[in-house]
Amino acid sequence: MKTREFEKCLERGKIKTFFKAKQLVLKELDLAKEDLKIAQDSFVQKNYKWSTIQTYYSMFHTARALIYKKGYREKSHFCLMEALKSLYIAENILSYKFLEALQLGKSLRENADYYGDFDKTGTESMLESAVDFLKEAKKILKKK
Repeated sequence: MKTREFEKCLERGKIKTFFKAKQLVLKELDLAKEDLKIAQDSFVQKNYKWSTIQTYYSMFHTARALIYKKGYREKSHFCLMEALKSLYIAENILSYKFLEALQLGKSLRENADYYGDFDKTGTESMLESAVDFLKEAKKILKKK
């Protein structure tokens, strides 16, 4: 069930069908895994700013792998989230909590990157969500 916002993203060209999308699913999962590993290493080193940023990008690549599997590519972070909502959450394939985690991760990443506002607690919570999101996405992608 495609949401109205998803349809608007399509109309504005912020989500497009993408011929090579399905071929790039594993690459996106690898990027998500690499970003997560670097984020975890940064966290251990108490570099919470970079851990926050890297964790968000792990979640971003996880979400992107999912929408690639459906044959789409996003041109904005907002539309990536709308695609996730329409293609997986509305279809009861993925829990809404992962969209919430991605939205929060985006806000925390922006705060860390643009305003120097970050902390250990937020970063740690984000890391846990990113690990769970990647695991869940892998399960979903194996079923397809």
